[in-house]
Amino acid sequence: MASIIDQKQDSIRVLSEGGVAQPKGFKAGGLHCGIKYKRPDLGWIYSEVPAAAAAVYTTNQFQAAPLLVTQESIAAEQKLQSVLVNSGIANACTGEEGLENAYEMRKMFAEHLTVPEHYAAVASTGVIGDLLPMEKISQGVKQIALTNNEESQFEKAILTTDTATKHAAVQININGKTVAIGGAAKGSGMIHPNMATMLAFITTDASVVQEDLLEALKEVTNKTFNMITVDGDTSTNDMVLLMANGLAENKPLSKSHAEWPLFVKGLTHVCQTLAQMIARDGEGATKLVEVHVNGAKNDQAAQAISKAVVGSNLVKTAIYGEDPNWGRIVCAVGYSGQPIDTKQIKVSIGPITIVEKGLPVPYSEQDAKDYLKQDEIQIFVDLFEGDGKGTAWGCDLSYDYVKINASYRT
Repeated sequence: MASIIDQKQDSIRVLSEGGVAQPKGFKAGGLHCGIKYKRPDLGWIYSEVPAAAAAVYTTNQFQAAPLLVTQESIAAEQKLQSVLVNSGIANACTGEEGLENAYEMRKMFAEHLTVPEHYAAVASTGVIGDLLPMEKISQGVKQIALTNNEESQFEKAILTTDTATKHAAVQININGKTVAIGGAAKGSGMIHPNMATMLAFITTDASVVQEDLLEALKEVTNKTFNMITVDGDTSTNDMVLLMANGLAENKPLSKSHAEWPLFVKGLTHVCQTLAQMIARDGEGATKLVEVHVNGAKNDQAAQAISKAVVGSNLVKTAIYGEDPNWGRIVCAVGYSGQPIDTKQIKVSIGPITIVEKGLPVPYSEQDAKDYLKQDEIQIFVDLFEGDGKGTAWGCDLSYDYVKINASYRT
């Protein structure tokens, strides 16, 4: 476990390494059990003590079996001590047998760790409609050893079409105690709030009141994971899971605690970092796109507009082609469903203003093209109607996206 400090943002120390096993008392690992040909496909997280747990789930009506089982686990005591994740097969749309397999997956994992069954959560990601190879998963669970702590293997074991692992960690000081927050995520395609083919696992050694832990997770998720899009598809398996085991020994945090905003800020940093990594790793993507909307009537309007722009296939393909086609941006703002004064809008691509007061202004086409050659693109939309602001993240849309998804099962 590394703890090199990359940077310090006010009272938050951002760590260059570290993820779900960064906080005290957490271990993680991953292995190959045979669902995939040779890559790691079974990952686990374990806390030395039961942890307060909170989660948010996909809004897709076809919720996968493991989500139903995990919701039941958390509902029992609002606590978890372990998480088992498989990749390669989603165990979604698999009927009663799929649900039984999810329960069996939870049971065998809990028994192996000698923890109560409802202290175990399960998650799956991969192809929809296939049944889990339970014998392979059983053999994999038997190989899990808590003496190992290889969070990088966990990060690899949860991937599907991702091209890179995703982790983040911070440290904050609360009541004179060093509190860590870490996380890992997967996601590349079928990414669109709320949420997408993404799984995120967040851990902290802070002591936090469960009710407020859930509220913080919902608030932060709405500003981070729910503000990314790759292709407009919302999957069946998505979940963000947060565990707080209290081993930092701080006074329990709640909304009334003086340092509650600091905890939420640290949680936001971890979740936003993971969300940006998912957007950057969109299937076939070559650029990370960040859309800032300012001056909206309220934050909700700004968020809706920013998501409409970053999610527009025409905007995404223009960015891939390095074409400063501002008409596509204005068009997406217009169909966002949010009323605006079209005679006030200002649009900029990076530092280059291309629309002012709703009309095009002279700009250097070459400078705009040169800016779009970068691998990180920012678009600014100013509405001059209020104090609302919102930021959304996405990626360009390339030929490779079609290739990847046309042959996903083959």
